[in-house]
Amino acid sequence: MKTKLKFLIKQSLNKKIKTKWFKVANIIIALFLIGLTNIDRIITLFGGDFEEKRQVYVLDDTNTYPIFENLLGQISESVGESKNFEVTKTEESLEKLKQDLNKDNDNIIIWMKSDDTEYMKVDVISYDPIDTITYQMIFSTLNQVKSNIVLEKSGLTESEIGSITNPVNINKTVTNEEAENAESKDMISSGLILIFIVPFFFLITMLTQMIGAEINDEKSTRGMEIIISNVSPKVHFLSKIYSSTLFVVIQGGLLLLYGVVAYLIRSLISASGALSVSSDVAKQVTDLFQMIKDSGVLELLLKGLPIMIVLFITSFLLYAILAGVLASMTTSIEDYQQLQTPLMIVLLVGYYIAIMASQFDGALFIKIISYVPLLSFLVAPVIFMLGQTTLLELGISTIICIAFCVLFFRYGLRIYKVGILNYSSNKLWKKIFKSVKQKD
Repeated sequence: MKTKLKFLIKQSLNKKIKTKWFKVANIIIALFLIGLTNIDRIITLFGGDFEEKRQVYVLDDTNTYPIFENLLGQISESVGESKNFEVTKTEESLEKLKQDLNKDNDNIIIWMKSDDTEYMKVDVISYDPIDTITYQMIFSTLNQVKSNIVLEKSGLTESEIGSITNPVNINKTVTNEEAENAESKDMISSGLILIFIVPFFFLITMLTQMIGAEINDEKSTRGMEIIISNVSPKVHFLSKIYSSTLFVVIQGGLLLLYGVVAYLIRSLISASGALSVSSDVAKQVTDLFQMIKDSGVLELLLKGLPIMIVLFITSFLLYAILAGVLASMTTSIEDYQQLQTPLMIVLLVGYYIAIMASQFDGALFIKIISYVPLLSFLVAPVIFMLGQTTLLELGISTIICIAFCVLFFRYGLRIYKVGILNYSSNKLWKKIFKSVKQKD
């Protein structure tokens, strides 16, 4: 039995991996991830420049240029645009500045004029329309400058104006010591959700599609009859489960490798395209690692990682069992896709619940969902990293998933034996229910 099982697993894996389409697909995926990670470098290579500062020329008739420059710097820094602006006060004529505007630059001219009734009027001039974010930043800055002019003309002292215009200083205090780093933990956990949930959702979808296509292909070509005449349905069923699970684990490992390579390429190539170690990237990695460490998420991840790995692999096996049983009941890939739809809906429900996990804030509902076998691999790790459940509860979710995996295989095998050589849907459900009741 073991020899036949190993042979079928090897054959099935070779059929999936040693194909041109597998190689082509992985090359495309690798290039896509590397390209997406280095999209700014690619744009720079073809003429774009993310580090080029946008020139803002200011004609000032109000004597408020220092205030404008300072406020625009503060606002742009708050939205991460501080490196993209270079504000300059100029004495050149407006006509000369207009002549210098062209499609090759994004220069902006701001003319601040005094006004007896409205205190200040402003002309903003550019070659092309200004994007919404930049315009809102300039608009907010000019409004604050106008407020300063109004306050100054009101007769208030400089210190009084400063007290009015300065932002309020808020000292945040959290009395719950365990929730001291709650904000950073939520932010980091959101990133980890994308790292864990999205790839596994993709791999589970691939797994179910693959098993259905393979089994229906063997049935449609009548190759199933030859296989079952040489091996038992149990061995055949196990080979499909193990080979498909091994395939998605290999594919998942390759995706992780592509991501690491993409990031290494980004860290070695500077924005100018030269090959060098980027100190900014190294600093970002160090800061991110320190932030993860300080938030406590890293400690939770290291504690729960072994259990999570078992939960993920068990979930792969569980979905493989269900997909195999559903495929055995159908006679074509079209019929299988119809039966597969409820499984995909369940998977989508788990996916969206995992994404919105932080909104439930430890509610009983999401804790119960984390114990549901088909959903636990999506939900349980996320709420554990959010600190909503304990390591013990994560372990319970894994044990329940393992138990259901064994149970589904036991009863699923009975259905598989009946459906695998069935080429007609006539009274199929009656045969299936009858086979479930039979003892092994």
